[in-house]
Amino acid sequence: MPVYDTARTDGRARHYIDPEAPAHDLLNDATAWLQYARGLTGLLADLVHESDTVDCAQLALSLEAIGALTHMGVQCTAQAHARMCWEQTRAASEHDRVVNGAGIEIQTTK
Repeated sequence: MPVYDTARTDGRARHYIDPEAPAHDLLNDATAWLQYARGLTGLLADLVHESDTVDCAQLALSLEAIGALTHMGVQCTAQAHARMCWEQTRAASEHDRVVNGAGIEIQTTK
């Protein structure tokens, strides 16, 4: 499960990802972050349509929040992709190795 940190040093939200989290969990987290961003976008659009006046500062803050949620979803997706590629490469590498009867590892060729 990812660990979240709300401290901000550069003005952006940070999302720390557990190095042990499997790709499946990361993709679930990415889906959740993107659904939050989608929900907030819909809510914001409804408020702007129904409002007579728009507070630009509040609108900008809301748009920054949507950007942060989307960024977190993209981070999770990128990490999941990297882990899936790493696992696929490692599995292919292990498949290409054979140990003979004497316990000596032999690298096979394709």
